[in-house]
Amino acid sequence: MHPPPPDAGVAMDFGQNSLFGYMEDLQELTIIERPVRRSLKTPEEIERLTVDEDLSDIDRAVYLLSAGQDVQGASVIANLPFLMRQNPTETLRRVLPKVREVLHVASVEMQLTAAVSFLTILQEESMSVHTCAHSFLQVILLHLEHRDTGVSNAWLETLLSAVELLPKETLRHEILNPLVSKAQLSQTVQSRLVSCKILGKITNKFDAHSIKREILPLVKSLCQDVEYEVRSCMCRQLENIAQGIGTELTKNVVLPELIELSRDESGSVRLAAFETLVNMLDMFDTDDRSQTILPLVKSFCEKSFKADESILISLSFHLGKLCHGLYGIFTPDQHLRFLEFYKKLCTLGLQQENGHNESQIPSQIVEQEKKYTSVRKNCAYNFPAMIVFVDPKNFHMELYSTFFCLCHDPEVPVRYTIAICFYEVSKLLNSGVHLIHKELITLLQDESLEVLDALINHLPEILELMSTGGENSVQENKFSSVPDLIPALTAAEQRAAASLKWRTHEKLLQKYTCLPHIISSDQIYYRFLQRMFTIMMTNNVLPVQRAAARTLCIFLRYNRKQEQRHEVIQKLIEQLGQGKSYWNRLRFLDTCEFIIEIFSRSFFCKYFFLPVIELTHDPVANVRMKLCYLLPKVKSALKIPADMHLLQQLEMCVRKLLCQEKDKDVLAIVKKTVLELDRMEMSMDMFQKKNYEKDLLDQEKEREELLFLEMEQLEKEKHQSDGRLASDKSFEKKRRDSRTSTQSLSKNLPISVPGPSSSTASTSKEIKKSKLTRSQSFNNQAFHAKYGTLDKCASKSSTLAHTSSVSGLVRTAMLSLTDDSFRTRNASSVPASFSPNPVVPSTSRGPGNTADPKSGGSKDAQPRKATLKSRKSNP
Repeated sequence: MHPPPPDAGVAMDFGQNSLFGYMEDLQELTIIERPVRRSLKTPEEIERLTVDEDLSDIDRAVYLLSAGQDVQGASVIANLPFLMRQNPTETLRRVLPKVREVLHVASVEMQLTAAVSFLTILQEESMSVHTCAHSFLQVILLHLEHRDTGVSNAWLETLLSAVELLPKETLRHEILNPLVSKAQLSQTVQSRLVSCKILGKITNKFDAHSIKREILPLVKSLCQDVEYEVRSCMCRQLENIAQGIGTELTKNVVLPELIELSRDESGSVRLAAFETLVNMLDMFDTDDRSQTILPLVKSFCEKSFKADESILISLSFHLGKLCHGLYGIFTPDQHLRFLEFYKKLCTLGLQQENGHNESQIPSQIVEQEKKYTSVRKNCAYNFPAMIVFVDPKNFHMELYSTFFCLCHDPEVPVRYTIAICFYEVSKLLNSGVHLIHKELITLLQDESLEVLDALINHLPEILELMSTGGENSVQENKFSSVPDLIPALTAAEQRAAASLKWRTHEKLLQKYTCLPHIISSDQIYYRFLQRMFTIMMTNNVLPVQRAAARTLCIFLRYNRKQEQRHEVIQKLIEQLGQGKSYWNRLRFLDTCEFIIEIFSRSFFCKYFFLPVIELTHDPVANVRMKLCYLLPKVKSALKIPADMHLLQQLEMCVRKLLCQEKDKDVLAIVKKTVLELDRMEMSMDMFQKKNYEKDLLDQEKEREELLFLEMEQLEKEKHQSDGRLASDKSFEKKRRDSRTSTQSLSKNLPISVPGPSSSTASTSKEIKKSKLTRSQSFNNQAFHAKYGTLDKCASKSSTLAHTSSVSGLVRTAMLSLTDDSFRTRNASSVPASFSPNPVVPSTSRGPGNTADPKSGGSKDAQPRKATLKSRKSNP
């Protein structure tokens, strides 16, 4: 790679003023360095820290825990799981007692390290339950009430994780029984908070009878604790307790406690009760939800605007789940109220006069705006659930304006969230997805790359839904209702390219591979394909270049015009494969790798085999090295005996590399490649059992490529036929107009001819006769054009038993490919003699392969090859 040019902004200036500045900086560095020198260890300290290397791991651990410093003791504790795996008996007998002694006076860092090590040991289950309970569980329980909150929480997390590993009897004797005294009011608040979390965790380990007798009394006591922190903590554990006691006890015991807590004087307790009720909606029957829970929720929502904004944040987050859980029991008036409440939350903070009260100080204003943004973000998160709530059929009347506001929200987190939900919204709307076309364009053009990154995660699925979702959508006019789609896609790519977020750019280019199924081939060719070339040749990020190369290959794969395909292939070979920059030649090899993956073997061998082999003479070692890595894939694209001459060229190039290569790194790779090439099995023209799936896939690719050529020819003939028909119609119209003018003129002129108007009758007969003649001549032309095409197709299909199967191939392509002009083609244009069951053809590429084995040596094989060669050679 070429070294980057030096930045002019950091060029060194050796002027006098600059030198004085450098001297001052050096003096400052020496001042900063002095304390570092003073902090170096003295020889005495180094001697004290030195440990005898002959000591075993156990002896060294005991010595460091007894006489070492804190950092050495922390190292031993962090290494405790390894000691347990290596020598568990001696570790439990000698090391663990020392660890207990150290933990009594240990620092916070050592306590946190010990909590993690103990958890690792328990999860490995390398000891008996008795040893675990006796040696480790007691240490964990002892430090649950550490004075430091962080240490206490760390030991609590270790205990809660260990609960899943311990048997029921151990939990009862070692944890539940001591918990009765720890949950009393006489204990500290920290002790009661720990008791609440332990009760919520161990409930599922006991049966319903034990829970009712031993655990529920403690739960009720803690729900009525004098401290609001304890009541709130216990309230959040009621969901876990309800799952262990069943529906009946939940209704009789837990629900009354929740109702009482929802009316608590503390806002945090009421909020905990509300969130717990929402999470437990599925556990209650319809009567409980309609008679008990719904009034509570309604009252909570009505009072939420008068309370703290934190309550609104929680309410907006759970609103979708709440509406889903209560769906079906709302009255029409209640349904409308909840919908209006949601709409109000979606615009919270946007419609206030001046945005805030004049009495608030700036810091309060900023904090309040952050909370309002969180509320609107949660509303965007719940938008798909609200579509279900109102029914997708009513989206346009009920929620479209809200969706518009969320997509145009001034805050990035809101737009980011609605961009994530855009795919879900599109799926829910189904046939009404056309209603949000404009919002898709808006998000694609968003100034924030975070929004674009969130949207393009499901961009192919979104575009596919929009191109096929509408009931009245016409396939041949894809996205005709959204003329700004292509400019929005190109602008999004350019905006991502101009930023430093190359991963977003790479992702967007990868998603562009869906465009051949969405927009026409000409639109891709003129608006996107050249851009892929530019990225490959000018972008400095390798993953982006490779993504552009693969996308370009996809565009080339589905291009519908042979002339355009040849132009792209020529550009790839001339500008990349034969480019002056070795970087471009490396990208050419990347592109060839994608072509081998995407196209058929015959396509690669026809257009790219020789340009790839020519790079064996490249003057840059990196190019030859990359070519060596590609050679096995190149050989896998050959078929024997059709490509025997190409195989000989490949072997000749490899021999030249072995004999003439001077770079030692390239030569080493060449030798490895030669061994790999020798081990490879060549593909045969006929199917083999080992490579059956690969051969079948390659045959399908080749069949589609041939169908592209045939359909292009049929399209040209269709356009010619339509042109002749249009010219005949225009001629007939002129003739009719001239006749009408003549008749009108004859009416104005006085003509006195006695008897019946025989001349008029004869004239009309002549006109009818001329019309019939023209009609017959046109039908004959169309007939001959059709069957001329059929004769050409029949001459090409060497592997078909009947000439009618070409129509089946064309008809299959008309159904499977995305060209819209052929989807609307009239079925009457296909003769009735065509067979509906196509036979898959195989392409013969060598002079020796005159007939496919399945066709039994058809005589039409040679004319088909000649026609194909002439057609492929003329772009």
